[in-house]
Amino acid sequence: MLVVTLYDRVINWVAGRIPEGFALLFMRVVLAGIFWRSGQTKIAEGTWFTISENTFYLFQDEYSGVPLPSDLAAVMATVSEHLFPILLVLGLFTRLSAFALLGMTMVIQIFVYPDAWWQVHSLWFAMALILIVRGGGWLSLDSVLVRRLRGDRAAA
Repeated sequence: MLVVTLYDRVINWVAGRIPEGFALLFMRVVLAGIFWRSGQTKIAEGTWFTISENTFYLFQDEYSGVPLPSDLAAVMATVSEHLFPILLVLGLFTRLSAFALLGMTMVIQIFVYPDAWWQVHSLWFAMALILIVRGGGWLSLDSVLVRRLRGDRAAA
């Protein structure tokens, strides 16, 4: 009985608000890092945000299965791989950002690298899905905004 009680206490603590907040923060940073690093490969060296010629070439050639004009797809991917990771790290619009990266994951899976599901994309999908379902946690700007909105409503 003592073992069961101890086990229940540990599980209740691990499933609590504080550990969940840190786990969701870690999940946001990891998913953001994956896409941020990919976005950085699309930027011309020595510039803040100039899309490289190589990126446009890759979207014309290697990523040609994407059902968008290659120039548009290159710009959309580059902007998305920078904007949504920043929002994720901040925990601002977490669910929207995770949903956008989930969409990108599915485009990559279906149109670019269809053989990479179990090795890579299933993990990205799972991380995005957890963030969509759970949100950013208490260590996020989303949480601050929700608290402020609730406080404003309570005062009204």
